[in-house]
Amino acid sequence: MKQNRHIDSILLGHFRHYKEIMILLGARQVGKTTLLKRLFPDAYYLLVDNETVKQNLERYDISVYRQILPSQTVKLIIDEIHLLSDPGRAAKIIYDQIPNINLIITGSSSLQIKNRATESLAGRKFEYRLYPLTFSEYLFQKGIENNLNYQIIENILQNHAKEKTHTFDLQGVLGNVLIYGLYPHLVDQPNNSDYIKNLADSVIFKDLIELKTIENRSGALNLLRLLAYQIGSLVNISELSNRLNMNAVTVRRYLNIFEQSFIIFPLKPYSKTGRDEIGKMNKYYFYDLGLRNALVDNFNPIQSRQDYRVIFENFIIVEFLKANAYANFGFKMNFWRTKQGSEIDLVLTKNEEVWGIEIKTGNNRANQAFINRYSQAQVRTLSPSNFY
Repeated sequence: MKQNRHIDSILLGHFRHYKEIMILLGARQVGKTTLLKRLFPDAYYLLVDNETVKQNLERYDISVYRQILPSQTVKLIIDEIHLLSDPGRAAKIIYDQIPNINLIITGSSSLQIKNRATESLAGRKFEYRLYPLTFSEYLFQKGIENNLNYQIIENILQNHAKEKTHTFDLQGVLGNVLIYGLYPHLVDQPNNSDYIKNLADSVIFKDLIELKTIENRSGALNLLRLLAYQIGSLVNISELSNRLNMNAVTVRRYLNIFEQSFIIFPLKPYSKTGRDEIGKMNKYYFYDLGLRNALVDNFNPIQSRQDYRVIFENFIIVEFLKANAYANFGFKMNFWRTKQGSEIDLVLTKNEEVWGIEIKTGNNRANQAFINRYSQAQVRTLSPSNFY
């Protein structure tokens, strides 16, 4: 099976340009290990989940490291380094004192790595993020498309978002993706709700709830479920605090943990012209819709669901986020909303250019209020029939 990813060329070029440590971050099972072993088949590989490896690395002793690591010039992958008590210290010793090694480290939680490693590795690292598959990667790995592309975002920029004829069942593939998400495992095992539920358990309970920074496990899980029901809606911290009987400081801290653990991401408001524009409250979206649907325990067919529109909205926004990161388009991503309820789902800005993207599953009219207020903006509409 073809496993190419958009990030391949970026990672392959890293050590041609830099000597610094490559840090690859991403949620559990997004394909970090598979990717690195495919790109660097001759690399020396250490898995910290192996107790012997962990014990040796946690001695933080250069003489021990020299015994267990190769003496020749080599790329070294340390997988799941966040499981060490002090990952930054281990990486710093290897980077500073074993110059023949090009170091690559991975972790499932940027929070754990950053808290323990950022200061130690200042000036010694470059961070990269691996997300669940893009829609293009999914089609490519399924053998439906022959090349990777950024067609969704390019359709917007070039005003090519029109209904097209495809050689495959676009709506069938999209419906499956909106329900089960885009984790690589699902390329070979579509419609696997059991896999998604088990993944949700491992991501949320093993990687997240077991963090010592989360004291109220049931409260954290309830907060995450509330967010799953509220995708596409303004999130009011005070309201969440009251509903969960949890103070606002804790709610904000848990939201940050969810973000750093690659479960959710915020979309901030775009506000330039007036007091009637929403300027403070964020929206939150999920990096993967399968995980979101597991939280609300709903894997019903997409067309029959009341949350179809917001699920499609989440899909489009996270596709833009992935493309923006991998291709370095350089867009700022926001949403726009007034206190009267006028709304644009996604606002892209770059330099002086502005694009307003309306994401629809029906035949709603374009938002004239945004057009009137931002006359220089280019407004586009994306729907399930024209997005790809």
